[in-house]
Amino acid sequence: MDRTRPIEILLVEDEEADVDIILHSLKSSKFLNNLNCVMDGEEAMDYLYQRGDHSSAIRPDLILLDLNLPRKSGREVLEEVKSDPDLKRIPVVVMTSSSSEEDIVQSYNAHANCYIRKPVNLQEIEKVVKSIESFWFAIVLTPPH
Repeated sequence: MDRTRPIEILLVEDEEADVDIILHSLKSSKFLNNLNCVMDGEEAMDYLYQRGDHSSAIRPDLILLDLNLPRKSGREVLEEVKSDPDLKRIPVVVMTSSSSEEDIVQSYNAHANCYIRKPVNLQEIEKVVKSIESFWFAIVLTPPH
């Protein structure tokens, strides 16, 4: 990943409170980043395919994806992203409230890069976001766009 430019993050999350916490956590990041947020699965795909209001969207370096979304579920978004030759190399971190074994298995079968159960309190969510940041932006090497 090119460390001279901001890390582009697409957050696909429909809960405003979670968006605010994640945004706050990333603002204090040691890594320069741009967080773009969409509220449902359809909008996520519009963003990724640069359609409609998202015609000038920048390709994300990482997708943080909730599974329980309106219009198009996170499961459907994950399957579509990972089946598209142009999008499938974008790391997708499933970050959701579900701890269902079925959701975990389905997510990994659909090639999620990791599955994280979203904590319920502010400090734990911030800790998880910092862990994601440290791992994906400081340790992992990803292919160029």
